[in-house]
Amino acid sequence: MSHVIVVGAGQAGASCVAKLRSEGFDGDITLIGSEPALPYQRPPLSKKYLLGEMELERLFLRPETFYEQNNISLRLGETVDGIDPIARTVSLGKTTLQYDELVLATGSHPRHLPESIGGTLDNVFTMRDLADADAMAPHFAEGKHVLVVGGGYIGLEAAAVAASKGLKVTLVEMADRILQRVAAAETSDYFRTLHSSHGVDIREGVGLQNLVGDEQVTGAVLSDGSELSVDFVIVGVGITPGVSLAEKAKLEIDNGIQTDAHGRTSDAHIWAAGDCASFPYRGDRIRLESVPNAIDQAEVVAQNIMGAGKDYVAKPWFWSDQYDVKLQIAGLNAGFDTVIVRDGDEGSQSVWYYKGDELLAVDAMNAPRDYMIGKRLIEAGKSPSPERVRNPETDMKALLKA
Repeated sequence: MSHVIVVGAGQAGASCVAKLRSEGFDGDITLIGSEPALPYQRPPLSKKYLLGEMELERLFLRPETFYEQNNISLRLGETVDGIDPIARTVSLGKTTLQYDELVLATGSHPRHLPESIGGTLDNVFTMRDLADADAMAPHFAEGKHVLVVGGGYIGLEAAAVAASKGLKVTLVEMADRILQRVAAAETSDYFRTLHSSHGVDIREGVGLQNLVGDEQVTGAVLSDGSELSVDFVIVGVGITPGVSLAEKAKLEIDNGIQTDAHGRTSDAHIWAAGDCASFPYRGDRIRLESVPNAIDQAEVVAQNIMGAGKDYVAKPWFWSDQYDVKLQIAGLNAGFDTVIVRDGDEGSQSVWYYKGDELLAVDAMNAPRDYMIGKRLIEAGKSPSPERVRNPETDMKALLKA
């Protein structure tokens, strides 16, 4: 009887083991996670969970009984130290487990501030896992002053929660504008206006010089020389893929654990899925940090472990919740040269990205109809002319029939 071990009990790992069983795999399955909690959703951590609007149990992807009933062995709160690809074993301390197929769903890790500028002071937090959310939650008290370092989606979501709970919020972004790495200036403008209307002090083109405090952070000195008195700090300056295990096992690394179109790494019996994996996409190689990708890619890996021989065809989409605005993103905007903005009712807006005449992506802010139309167009390989999308009289639904 074969044994599949999945390392990483996040969205990708949990999706992989569930798919194996639903596809009829009758061998042994072991899911190993370094956190003690059952596999859970991460997106609500920086939103509803931190706001106190979601209980812990609602975070869990499945109840413990699911794993028991499906004969999936959970090893939670345990860390894999190494992989021996020749012997096909993984080591957890003094324990060694044999595998026939191994899936690495090791996710990603937040970047931290250097110790030299105060990154290890108390009350300096990152926002990545349940422990992070639980540690910072007591500090979200009305009247406290939080400094958010980083103007990407994680930083903006944390700022939205803090402002909603009555905190004083200062957000600093070293780049010229918030969301500069991931969105057009028009989307940045939308969210800058949104946050400013809720009292968030956004400072762009301003970095953090250093934090102040003996053991606990009490203030910050910014790159423009200004000084702030703060109660705590949230750091959202990006993530790095979890590749250390793969590196030690001498697997190929290329902006993540390199896989082929089936999800197989450079070792024939080791697979990878989720934030940690890079894969072929339209003649290039990409790595996607999203829940939909983690689920879809992990399910394809499960099918291929069972011999399906199926290519993973990514359909990139993302979302972010800030205040009463839901941002939905379809496609990837890399390489765009034209941006078209469509304004809707009650502050809704969509931003359409083109490269020449090719539609690449859509950002939709409280515009679910535009999002769904854009998503379907991109997935079908259809590109309505920029002129039609720009025209406010265009019946957008009709674009799907063109």
